[in-house]
Amino acid sequence: MRSVYVFFILCFCLSASSYAQGLQAVSGTVQTEAGAPLPGATVFFKGTYTGSSTNEEGQFEVKGDFSKGVLTLSVSFIGYETQELPIAGPDNALVVTLRPSAMLDQVVVAASRVEENIGQVPVTVEKLDQRQVEQITTPDLVAGLARFKAIDVSSSSMLAASFSTRGFNSSRSERIIQLADYMDTQIPSISSNFGNLLGVPVLDVASVEVVHGPASALYGANAFNGVLLTNSKDPFRDPGLTLRVRAGNRSMLDGQFRYAQKIGERMAFKISGGAMRANDFVATNFDATSPFIEPANNPAGSNLGYDAVSRYGDIGNTFPASPTTQGYAGPLLANKTVFLPGYTERQLVAGDSTTHSYKLAPSFSVLVTNRIKATVDYRYTNGTTTYQSASRYRFINSGAHQGRVQLEGSNWFLRAFTTHDYSGQRDPQTDGSYNLGFLGAFLQTQAAPGNAINPNTGKPVTYAERYFGTYAVAYNTAYTQALGAGNSAAAAADAAALAARNAANTSAPLLKPGTPEFDAARNKIIHDPTPGQGARLIIRSILNEGSGQYTFKNNFADLTVGAAYRQFLLGSDGSLFEDTKDGDRIKNYEYGAYAQATKTLLDDHLKLAAAGRIDNFKNFGTAFSPRASAVYSLGADKLQNFRVSYSRAFRAPTQNDQYIKLDVGRALLLGNVRGGFQGYLPSLGGRLATDPTILAPTRAAELAAYEYAAPALKLEQVNSVEFGYRAQIAKKLYLDVDYFYNVYNNFIATQNFIGNVDGSRPTATQLATGGSVRFQSPTLLNGTVNNTRVIQIAANVDQRVQSQGAGLTLSYAFAPALTVSGNYSYNDLITKAFKVGTQSFFNTPRHKYNLGLDGQALNRTLSYNVNYRWVDSFLYESTFATGTVPTAHTVDAQVGYLIKPLHLTAQAGVTNLFDAQNFQVYGAPSYGRLGYFGLLFDIK
Repeated sequence: MRSVYVFFILCFCLSASSYAQGLQAVSGTVQTEAGAPLPGATVFFKGTYTGSSTNEEGQFEVKGDFSKGVLTLSVSFIGYETQELPIAGPDNALVVTLRPSAMLDQVVVAASRVEENIGQVPVTVEKLDQRQVEQITTPDLVAGLARFKAIDVSSSSMLAASFSTRGFNSSRSERIIQLADYMDTQIPSISSNFGNLLGVPVLDVASVEVVHGPASALYGANAFNGVLLTNSKDPFRDPGLTLRVRAGNRSMLDGQFRYAQKIGERMAFKISGGAMRANDFVATNFDATSPFIEPANNPAGSNLGYDAVSRYGDIGNTFPASPTTQGYAGPLLANKTVFLPGYTERQLVAGDSTTHSYKLAPSFSVLVTNRIKATVDYRYTNGTTTYQSASRYRFINSGAHQGRVQLEGSNWFLRAFTTHDYSGQRDPQTDGSYNLGFLGAFLQTQAAPGNAINPNTGKPVTYAERYFGTYAVAYNTAYTQALGAGNSAAAAADAAALAARNAANTSAPLLKPGTPEFDAARNKIIHDPTPGQGARLIIRSILNEGSGQYTFKNNFADLTVGAAYRQFLLGSDGSLFEDTKDGDRIKNYEYGAYAQATKTLLDDHLKLAAAGRIDNFKNFGTAFSPRASAVYSLGADKLQNFRVSYSRAFRAPTQNDQYIKLDVGRALLLGNVRGGFQGYLPSLGGRLATDPTILAPTRAAELAAYEYAAPALKLEQVNSVEFGYRAQIAKKLYLDVDYFYNVYNNFIATQNFIGNVDGSRPTATQLATGGSVRFQSPTLLNGTVNNTRVIQIAANVDQRVQSQGAGLTLSYAFAPALTVSGNYSYNDLITKAFKVGTQSFFNTPRHKYNLGLDGQALNRTLSYNVNYRWVDSFLYESTFATGTVPTAHTVDAQVGYLIKPLHLTAQAGVTNLFDAQNFQVYGAPSYGRLGYFGLLFDIK
């Protein structure tokens, strides 16, 4: 890739001088209808990349090549109608007056991959302009999207936010794609985005577009429920210096910058980035883990102990009922499960709940001609945050490098980019990322003091073994005493559990947080990537992609064609995938080609479009994604638009779904792209605990009733129909309403079952031996390997899954100083019943709404925005934790005052003004108030 960069730069420099001659200047002023200058307006010649922006006095100068005739000058500014003027030659006294715009004057590109008026877009789309982006009060841009219609945000922590539309949300949001200048911003190793970590630095954001619903026909697999496209500013059209600093509670410090400059008329560069640091919120959910996750769990507060959502290392031990089974502790504890106390998230991170992100994004562009632009850019990002998926992961100094080369014209492009992720240094002596679940568990399995040897394994007795042994002895003694004192059996059991717990905590204490012994063990575990004994997570994966597109325009129809190829090289040294330490990366690939035809009829009032894409996958064969749409516009100004569309999309299982190999203790997570799996439903584990004779040959028919089979994964498919209406009435009232109905086939969900690691169905003997450790431990009580486990895979559900939803946006502009807006979203999973052991991960509130006020006053020097958000309670399912997310209501606010002579804006903002504790992901932290004061310096 480095040699490609050098080649491009040499071409840039050689070509620049040849086109610098023959350009003539056009200069003038851009102003409002009242005659006030508009600084920062964009001015460029349409169909070219030649342009600039106005200075503080609204003045501009652009140069164009008039040798081929008249050029069209395009002048635009946020909140005003774009003006296009024919220019026949040089002019130094041009005055351009802009009028306030209707919302339907916005231009978007994400919906159809070509520029089009938002009113004639065939699907639901939201667009945020630069001013709306600046009003976002959350530390991360993606988290701030929750105020818009039908956009759901799932935050694992302050900087680890993901989004989705139309249901099936998660902290990974595997059913959407997130793009920055059309580059995929996912971290390849986890098939997910850490918010805007790898996206465009916030001061370089020109706009954000969110496409709702399936978009595979143009974007390929995984554009399943939506697309997020962030567009950066062009250094030719938007030069200048911008600095921003903010400080707030939770020790938040945030500094951002952008500097862009033209070098002559043909070259330009920009560099942007920033740093943010704060004390993150910490997960403190001590409810009992769902029986779906931990079938043998006890109720919260039980003296037998219980597995808590936000506690790690609370390992459970089910005492056997048979005297011949190793670990038998007598009939009183038979089939009872005792859990260790475990450690909280705050204890495991050793008090360091700091989160930070660092970004640097230089870019260099050259106009090969005034209609062809070449760009080389690079993005570096580094962050510390906590991410939730199959466990809670503490990513420390992790991030990615991303580089791009691109050649583009007004109707075509060629693009290649590469992303390399990392998780800290691979030197074991330095801090890296780690799995909180593993850390908690392996602290309990460290050798206890005293040098005692377990006679069954021949290894030193661990803290966990010592605790359970002490508990069993104390329980039996206390129960006998309580029963002898005249207590009922139930009362004696309660008294015995309490006494046993006190005895174990006193006589067999676990490692105590804050002690030298705890710190030494913790330090060793988080630096050890060895599977089965260390918690360190290593990611070192690569995503490479190349793509191209061309649009043909003629009198009959416009035709857009394109193609793309992407390659994944997955590496984790065996800490996440089924690769091995220092071994070759796992290779995966996919490629596709697409076409879209667009035709207007009835004097451009009817717009028809048809698109289709064929994709091929290494593991899944070929898939075809079509889309057909129609938009009918009423009135001469086309301010009322009816739309209807049908689309089919495919979702490829994530790289983790395909190749994961992660032992989380209570289950072994495996990829599912080979021969599939045979096993038994997880409920068999409970049956074996109370009725072990079901394994007898004479009861084979009863055992067969628990059989389970899952073939290798296939592509998930959705067929979607959408109806919508978008209108601007009297240039004051904006309305957008939509309804969708989705039908999913081969729906991908997670499935737990009891099976062998090699995919075969366990024999009766294997079930008996694996059951002695509840199918959860990789080793048996005698220290030998246990290959019969509770296994969790991604599997296709053999049933149709249906969902539907609707959305409404209303906005009324009373005056520039006051716009009142609101939106409402409805989502419903029609399919209610799933196979036993299957989770749908719908994770979406049925009802949600936002109410907002915003405006600009005092000659646009004062700006403000207030938003109230209400979210209905909903069931949140994941492989880590399952439970109800309660109803939430929050208020966010932002205000800014521009001091024009100083080019300075004083800012203040707050997220969750009234500190209403709420969380979006079950098992993640509850988020309180976060406020800031700041200064923004902007000079053109």
